[in-house]
Amino acid sequence: MKPIDPRLLKHAHAARNYMILTALLGLIMSVAVVFQAMVVAKLVGTLASGQALTAAELRGGLVAVAVIVAARVGVAWAQERFAHRAATNTIAELRGRVLAHTVALGPRFEAEGGAAGAAQLVTRGLDALDSYFARYLPQLAMVVTVTPILLVVAGFVDWISALIMFLTIPLIPIFMVLIGRLTEAYSARRLRTMATLGAQVMDLITGLPTLKALGREMGPAARVRQLSEAHQKATFATVRVAFLSGAALELIATLSVALVAVSVGLRLQSGNMSLVPGLAIIMIAPEICLPLRNVGAHFHASSNGLAASSRAFDLLAIPLPPSGDRPAPNLAQATVVFENVSVRAPGRDYEAPAGLSFSLEPGSLTALTGPNGAGKSTAVAVLLGLVKPDAGRVVIRPGGCDQDGAEPVDVAATDRREIDLADIDLTTWWRQIAWAPQRPALLVGTVLENLLESYDGKAELTPAVEEAARAAGFDQVVAGLPDGWQTMIGQGGVGLSVGQRQRLALARAFLGGQPLVIMDEPTAHLDASTEARILESIAALHQAGRTVLLVAHRPALLRQAHQAVPVHSTALSGASALVPPRRGR
Repeated sequence: MKPIDPRLLKHAHAARNYMILTALLGLIMSVAVVFQAMVVAKLVGTLASGQALTAAELRGGLVAVAVIVAARVGVAWAQERFAHRAATNTIAELRGRVLAHTVALGPRFEAEGGAAGAAQLVTRGLDALDSYFARYLPQLAMVVTVTPILLVVAGFVDWISALIMFLTIPLIPIFMVLIGRLTEAYSARRLRTMATLGAQVMDLITGLPTLKALGREMGPAARVRQLSEAHQKATFATVRVAFLSGAALELIATLSVALVAVSVGLRLQSGNMSLVPGLAIIMIAPEICLPLRNVGAHFHASSNGLAASSRAFDLLAIPLPPSGDRPAPNLAQATVVFENVSVRAPGRDYEAPAGLSFSLEPGSLTALTGPNGAGKSTAVAVLLGLVKPDAGRVVIRPGGCDQDGAEPVDVAATDRREIDLADIDLTTWWRQIAWAPQRPALLVGTVLENLLESYDGKAELTPAVEEAARAAGFDQVVAGLPDGWQTMIGQGGVGLSVGQRQRLALARAFLGGQPLVIMDEPTAHLDASTEARILESIAALHQAGRTVLLVAHRPALLRQAHQAVPVHSTALSGASALVPPRRGR
């Protein structure tokens, strides 16, 4: 394991600036150590030899020592302060990049299990970088600055002692490499165990309402307990290796300094060395080894920190799905066509959907039907540009052109060709789509802020908002809340039931005015009266000229649709589909 991950310095600006600062502080510390050793050796050597010092010389020496000690304290304070600041900034920077990259990788990455590991890395894994920056990196900077400078100074003071240190010091990094290889394996195992435990707990929390409804909420407890014990064992194994490394490096450093002290003592007794350089070299020798000893003591922090940063950069190295740069055409006048779209289910030997072909005409009302797992939600993800099909494509024909490319004369020449969805800038695409999933994204804030998706405290209740709430049946929900529109809800919609959250998502879709509205089971979790109101609102959307795409199972929704598109899955060659191919209406 390398002591510094080059990618950390390349991609994290806070880390790069901090390394430059620690190098400068190391130079200041080297100068301070040398001056302190020389001043103290001069004062003590002069007094021990029986020579008299004037009051001015003694006062000047003591003041110099006090200034040098204050400088060293200031350097240590600056290292500690800027280390924690750099750690905080670097962790925040990496968290932001990992989070943004995970979101950009889309639902397929989440379905393959990558999102759980990324969540653990963002929440807990990168915290290991704090000790890495605050403890390990400063000492590593001292090793490359203080140790060489003091070794050169020791050579001018006493070349024999410098030679002893030069020959014994390399033993410390050799032992660090040997112990580091073992520590690296333990750190990687600990991080994997923590990631597995985090994923298991996240899955348990997500499915806890369902498990509780089935009376199986205690079922996964044994597995979580087993993973927790495995994580505890891995952590203690890492601690044992850390203590082993610290003890070994302390022994080597102590022996190095002891050899210098014995050599200086023998030469002082034989008269081959004067007292002042002898005292100076005895004070400099421990300072030469001190950074190396500290590096060894905090080496386990580097292992955990580098393991976390390595996982972060490995995740960032995963290529993002290709995205186009062409602006999206006006969906109010465009036809969206699925041409034999197939998506392979992550980790499964079947395609869902398989060979899906249909057209979304402007102002149409279309329903995707089929059994659970057939690929209806995946088809919606393809339409949103979040999943790239493994076969087939989605094209947009501006101006409602037909299969032969014939278009109305009022369509601009640059818009007359069909456009592959893969070539479109998704930002311009999403602006024209209202998406009402079964599990909408809700953040901490008031009900009104979540409806308007405005969390800056400036959300205002307007007649349009009230009308959208009535259309979605959300006005009844607001009437029953303790503070109405200003009722606070928690992360993920805590404080609202599943049906209430869905009605909030529907109100968002009705409010937006986007030409394409996509709804995933909009009447699920709703009672009959609310379902009737939602059906009326969907009909009103269609009558207003907006294109509506439904993912539907309920007969009432299917009866409203102008076309029902069956979605099915197909097993790949040599495998049997987990969801048998079946056509809906």
